[in-house]
Amino acid sequence: MASAAFVAVTAGNEAAAQVTLPEINVTDTRLSGVGNVDGVVPLGAGIVGASTSVITAEDIARSPEQTLPGILSREPGVQVTNPFGAVNGARSVVDMRGFGASAGSNTLILINGRRVNDVDIASFDLASIPRESIERIKITRGNSGAVLYGDGAMGGVINIVTKTGVALPPKLRLDGAFGSFNYKEGNLSVSGSNGPWSASVYSNAIGSDGYRQNNHYTQYNGVADIRYTVQEGSFYLNLSADDQSLGLPGGRRVQPDIGMNQLITNRRGATTPYDFGDKQGYSGTIGFTRMLAPGAELIVDGGIRQRLQQAAFFNATPTMATTDPLRAVDTTLTTSSFTPRIKLDSVFAGMKWNALGGIDYYNADYNSDRSLQLGSAPINKYDLNQSSLAAYWMQTISVLPTTDISGGGRIQRTSIGARDKFDANAPGGSSCFPPFGCFPNGVQGIPLDESQTNHAFHLGIEHRFTPDFALFGRWAQSFRVPNVDERVGMVTSGGIDPTTFRLRTQKSHDVEGGVRFSNGPLKVQWSIYNMNLTDEIHFRYAPNFIADNTNLDPTRRYGNETIVTYAFNDAVRFKGGLAYTRSVFREGIFAGNDVPLISKWTGSGGVSWDIWQKYLTLDTVVRYVGDRRMDNDQRNLQPLIPAATTVDMRLGGQYEQFFWSVAVVNLFNKQYFDYAIASPFPDGPGSSLGTYNAYPLPGRTFMVKAGMTW
Repeated sequence: MASAAFVAVTAGNEAAAQVTLPEINVTDTRLSGVGNVDGVVPLGAGIVGASTSVITAEDIARSPEQTLPGILSREPGVQVTNPFGAVNGARSVVDMRGFGASAGSNTLILINGRRVNDVDIASFDLASIPRESIERIKITRGNSGAVLYGDGAMGGVINIVTKTGVALPPKLRLDGAFGSFNYKEGNLSVSGSNGPWSASVYSNAIGSDGYRQNNHYTQYNGVADIRYTVQEGSFYLNLSADDQSLGLPGGRRVQPDIGMNQLITNRRGATTPYDFGDKQGYSGTIGFTRMLAPGAELIVDGGIRQRLQQAAFFNATPTMATTDPLRAVDTTLTTSSFTPRIKLDSVFAGMKWNALGGIDYYNADYNSDRSLQLGSAPINKYDLNQSSLAAYWMQTISVLPTTDISGGGRIQRTSIGARDKFDANAPGGSSCFPPFGCFPNGVQGIPLDESQTNHAFHLGIEHRFTPDFALFGRWAQSFRVPNVDERVGMVTSGGIDPTTFRLRTQKSHDVEGGVRFSNGPLKVQWSIYNMNLTDEIHFRYAPNFIADNTNLDPTRRYGNETIVTYAFNDAVRFKGGLAYTRSVFREGIFAGNDVPLISKWTGSGGVSWDIWQKYLTLDTVVRYVGDRRMDNDQRNLQPLIPAATTVDMRLGGQYEQFFWSVAVVNLFNKQYFDYAIASPFPDGPGSSLGTYNAYPLPGRTFMVKAGMTW
């Protein structure tokens, strides 16, 4: 049942950190350079009091692991799960500060300072971004980002800043790659400027058979940026489109009571050899910036995103699969937004201060048909509309040349309207289970019309004792409104009584403190934090074999994170990180237990060596992920997902316009998995202790890449 519930949720969605002592700047991640003439923002800038790090374009290009989730997993406090084979990082889930199964709804993804998380449970698919289009990735840990960006930022914010062609000469880049499991990739990019006009286009195409049976994958991406930039301001238009097809092989069954262990007997096999999920996405953003006066800048933009998803599932067991349809999902999600804001910078009474304030309006329409098979009349037809209107303000003041304090708040009004139309006469609308007879799979959900107001705040401080030593800290409150899939999960939980779409809003209170230290080539950032959450929204099993979404008993996250960089010389550089992450239930029947899918210890270390200038370079990364509880094991009785240590290497170089690389991921062919769903009944009559479905990941893989620039 747990496995089926996971697939159902999936269907509904298809289902050198740079440590610096920053100058005061609250606008970096919100504006992402769109308000600056050159499109560049200081890398060290961020929310005062928060733990931050930056991944540069060079870090991405030289990483042996070329998927964005894989690159992010090197950052302390960031964990990744890969339930779909890890091909190009497709639909991998990035988890900041230990949210496990609900990580996608608690880690906020931004592109150029605008949120791209949708109102369903699916996290933003990082595979839909051409890697070459990325200028840098800014990571802000903890929930303080909720003031500037809204709900869903409890674990942290990942801001992806893309490249533009502003003030650049014309440039063309073409490259291709091939690798294990018939992996093929092509990338084409063009950028440049002419007077005040500039443009850039980045595109790629990827295909792979995947590591497992029915793990085929195709992906097409394209992004474009057009700008008109003058001293008084700028106009910009961003467009993107992506198309993805992915086979869904299901889990590998381990069931000791019957001697089954498919991780050993058939690791690459598919329990569901016919299941698949396709999706298509389109987005556009248009906006302008205008200098109203010295130190006062207005930024106005708006956009629309649409994601279409189709998935089909077929009857299967761990030992037999058929083409008999089980269920299908056809979903359209359209989100429109309008986000005007103003940036202020000035000096008052000798104190430097800046501020950012604005209004965010988002409206999302979610229409999902749940049928027996694609093209059939829907059994359940869900129509949900969610809109939010928020006002926010963040103010930072340098009360001393060495001391910055910041404070800000957000008030957000969210309205939800939800409807379910159930048709028992649709194909598959009634099911038969001899000898019990036939009965409907569900009943129509009770409509929901609800509005609520939520608040977030941030208070932060940083004091620099010397230019090389600083202490920082913050106190913050944030919230997360239930997403539409979680609300739908309340209705489709089964039974004979109608249910509603109603869930309570999740809230958290954070405190954090840390230190930044620099001594010549050595840079260190360390922080410790505590998060108390109430009404956390989570998927769990219920005692009567029914899976549902619910508000959990109070939970807690706490831990510490360390980032270290060291330059041995101009040619050899080290980057490492270590994180201790605890996620536990504070109260209720699971009090003291670990929240599933969170490793207590994670760490990485990497060395970059310019063997012969840029003609020949070597990059090596070692990553460790500690053991963790399986999904669905809130009782903490089932086996752990084992710890894993992997080593990745990349040898590359560049000569004039030509560049090349050879990468090996998982050099020592470690057989591991980072996601598994445990059976929920490990004790009592009919015990299923030790029974679970695992989603194995590839062993050693290779990739060869080469290209030219003009």
